[in-house]
Amino acid sequence: MKARALTPLDRVLVEIERALGSALDSRPIAQRPSPAEGIEDTVLSDEERRHAGGLMRINHVGEVCAQALYSGQAAVARSDSLRSQLLEAAAEETDHLAWCGQRLDELGDRPSLLNPLWYGGAYAIGAVAGLIGDSLSLGFVVETERQVEAHLEGHLKKLPETDQRSRAIVSQMKEDEARHADNALAAGAATLPRPLPDLMRAAANLMRAVAYRV
Repeated sequence: MKARALTPLDRVLVEIERALGSALDSRPIAQRPSPAEGIEDTVLSDEERRHAGGLMRINHVGEVCAQALYSGQAAVARSDSLRSQLLEAAAEETDHLAWCGQRLDELGDRPSLLNPLWYGGAYAIGAVAGLIGDSLSLGFVVETERQVEAHLEGHLKKLPETDQRSRAIVSQMKEDEARHADNALAAGAATLPRPLPDLMRAAANLMRAVAYRV
């Protein structure tokens, strides 16, 4: 039986459901097991636990933003193939969101209180990028994922050496982000003009500074 085409109202409801699940639910369901599964949790000092919690909260916010960016881009994508690619990447980002939320619970910490704000801003940015055109939308994916990949590499250097559960999660996330960027390049991504990459980096740095604490 042929699937019913989504009406504009259907699409709005889907976006609202996705937003609520990403911005307000700290325990979404992952399709893949956590990379931390099977790794024994070690005893961290109070300072190490607070620091690891702050870093994992930043990563959780990053995944909330990733959901929003991909959803915003997919909502206005001109081709079905690009929309499918964006939604497939978003599904993997849901895994990341779930893993980070679980790790925050284990560390006795919480997601950012500003997640709805982060989601709304990132969704708007994604929609604007998508409206410019599919090739530039893909270029936005590449630049975003390359910056996130570098950010996660930095977190691997900042996380306590003994916090192997957090480190395993961040390592797998870094691998997935690199693949998303490679897929976007292969699909015909255009290089973003200056100063867009610099503006994106500045916005991400501000988000990280706030999310570490709030």
